[in-house]
Amino acid sequence: MSGQGSAGNVIAALCSLFIPGLGQLVQARILAAIGFFLITAVGYALWWLIIPAIIAAIAHLWAIIDAAKYKSGE
Repeated sequence: MSGQGSAGNVIAALCSLFIPGLGQLVQARILAAIGFFLITAVGYALWWLIIPAIIAAIAHLWAIIDAAKYKSGE
């Protein structure tokens, strides 16, 4: 059983570092992956409005931390 801090979580966190939501996708959490990706993609696309870019940066960081701390319900 792999828990928090496992190699799988480290890989997932690294994936989310490069593409937000990819770590959740690696962990087979489809809805979380789509949510993190859409929030960060839209926020980064609207970077000139400042506030959406800040929200996107926070969501990106949250996606990385979420992937690293995820514990499966198995």
